[in-house]
Formats: sequence, structure tokens, C-alpha cells
Amino acid sequence: MSIVSIILRKPPYGSVAAGEAIRHALGGITEGMAVKLILLDAGVNALRKGQDTSGTEYLSIESGIRDCIDMGVEVYADKLSIKEQHLEPSDLVDGVNVINSAEIAEIVKQAKTTLIF
Repeated sequence: MSIVSIILRKPPYGSVAAGEAIRHALGGITEGMAVKLILLDAGVNALRKGQDTSGTEYLSIESGIRDCIDMGVEVYADKLSIKEQHLEPSDLVDGVNVINSAEIAEIVKQAKTTLIF
């Protein structure tokens, strides 16, 4: 089975990056690939529980993350990025794995393809 790593570095709203990362993750898992979605830098904000997008033009990125987890995408958050974004692991959607940069490097090394958003 091909492993695809998808890295999201951009914040969840204000661009299409987060939505595209999720779309590619769901597409890959649907096609039978092993997909590993890695969020770092401002991208970890996409993992916040309780995102409220009412009154905006945006769809909730949180629901897309939950769909990924439910469909079998392995979702990872960078430990240092969580700290830098003033988050706690308990602030994140259930099912997210908090890992360090060495573990992220190993996932990317094992992947056949890496997409960066």
C-alpha cells in the first residue's frame, strides 16, 4: 500500500490550503492509500475543537478533520507547533496523535509521496 503524507502548514481559514489538504487526504484514503495528515505551524489550528464558522463564508475545517479520522486517515500534530500556537493537546479534536519533529521526519521519509499545503 502506498503511503502518502500530507503536510498542512497554513491556518485553517483565509485560504484554500486546509480545505485542499483535507480533500486530498479523503481522496487518497478512498483510493486505498495509507494517508498521513501532518499539521504543523499555524496548520495545527485546524485541529481545534468547537470551531464556530457561523456568520462567515467558511465551512468548518473541524468537520473535515473528523471525517478524515473517521475514514482512517492518520492525523498528526506537531508538539512544538501546538505550544507555539498557544494550544494544549486537550484543545484538539479526539483522535489526533501529538508527535515531535523526529517522528514527523520519519513519517515523511517512509512516504512515497508528500504534498505540502
